[in-house]
Amino acid sequence: MKKKISRFLAVLMALSMTVSMTACKTNKEDTTVQEPEKVEQESEESSLDTLPTEKVSVNIAALKGPTALGMVNLLEKNENGEVANEYHVTLAGAPDEVVGKVVSGELDIAAVPTNLASTLYNKTEGGVKLAALNTMGVLYILETGDSIQSVADLAGKTIYATGQGSTPEFALNLVLEKNGLTPNEDVNIVYKEEHAEIAPLLASGEAEIALLPQPFVTSVLMQNENVRVALDLTEEWEKAVDGESGLTMGCVVVRSEFAENNKEALDNFLSEYKQSVEEVNSAEGLEHAAQLAEHYDIMKAAVAQKAIPECNIVFEEGEEMQKIASGFLQVLFEANPKSVGGKLPDEDFYYKR
Repeated sequence: MKKKISRFLAVLMALSMTVSMTACKTNKEDTTVQEPEKVEQESEESSLDTLPTEKVSVNIAALKGPTALGMVNLLEKNENGEVANEYHVTLAGAPDEVVGKVVSGELDIAAVPTNLASTLYNKTEGGVKLAALNTMGVLYILETGDSIQSVADLAGKTIYATGQGSTPEFALNLVLEKNGLTPNEDVNIVYKEEHAEIAPLLASGEAEIALLPQPFVTSVLMQNENVRVALDLTEEWEKAVDGESGLTMGCVVVRSEFAENNKEALDNFLSEYKQSVEEVNSAEGLEHAAQLAEHYDIMKAAVAQKAIPECNIVFEEGEEMQKIASGFLQVLFEANPKSVGGKLPDEDFYYKR
């Protein structure tokens, strides 16, 4: 008799939970702004068993550049309540705005320069993991004029750049050194905090040469017809290291504690981020992605539409991620151990779902 009552109560509880979940889903759809065609296309076959019973609150940060551009479709779906988790996203102007919050635990997931991920791993003694690579080489040397045709031509020049202490600085230094030039001896390098600081310097003539990443390269070229791309630093990197590694600029890190306690939420985020990157990179999704870039105050739509195809936005995870990242970090370590936090990260650094 007790067994029968127990079974009856279990069935009753299951039915109650199903009704409750269905009601939550219905309420959410009633308050979410959707286009009529999207409502009609709601799949009746989707099983509640495949959805998380409760959304996880996730604090995320991305930099206003390729990482943020690759995430715009995810941001839109988050705004519309069409994602698995509840994302609280911060768009930062520089890595320094992100690092402290990752270390303190204020951020669960963050897009940072790839070498900085290694530094954070060492600094926190394994407190973060590399979850995905999201940007390959996007650095270019711009010039007002026509005097720079090779790296050797930079001797005696002043380069204005951003990214001191992260990938741009270390990549530039390695390329210069491999070409026989000593940074800040043979070549003067002036670092600025924000990419936006450099465009006016080029326009005014105060700066003749600058190192910038996409999409800021496109923005400068659109503003000043006298500026040209002199060198592609990705190509120069590959020459300098004899093709031993790719130049990976950006990645996604996750706090190890968050990854361990919220594996499903993390994996859902990675799947949604991957889909967003695919949509942003697609020919049919380019215009919409550019509009979203302006909507989220990343950059003007006209600039984004021209820049996105040049931004080398990717999504690499698992074994391929480890292969690319480990080769890149190895090259940096051999050039300057401090660039990766003093030592190469071990196997536990790489998150694999």
